[in-house]
Amino acid sequence: MVNRPDTKKARQKRHKRVRGKISGTADCPRLCVFRYLQNIYAQLIDDVKGVTLVSASSVEKDFEEYGGNKTAARKVGELLAKRAAEQKIEECVFDRGGYIYHGRVQELADGAREGGLKF
Repeated sequence: MVNRPDTKKARQKRHKRVRGKISGTADCPRLCVFRYLQNIYAQLIDDVKGVTLVSASSVEKDFEEYGGNKTAARKVGELLAKRAAEQKIEECVFDRGGYIYHGRVQELADGAREGGLKF
């Protein structure tokens, strides 16, 4: 019998470990990323108040194309940065959510940087 490692449980363990070190404030919120096969989500969170300040995802109505690829992730990052600029948020702390900084997570971060967010 083959025992496969539970990748979801391992990701949650990494995410919990990182969350012990990273925290967002109103001045410098936490950019949290969540992805799965079809879509990707990003939020700017103020952990002091426990409030989501800005969010963007590939599930929204005005997002027409498939949300599970790199181009969609980049567009979500750019959209998040645009909405953050409207709220006068310029800096944030990047929380990759336990995912490897590669592929869609990296594209989302690059799109947010192109849109004007600094992290």
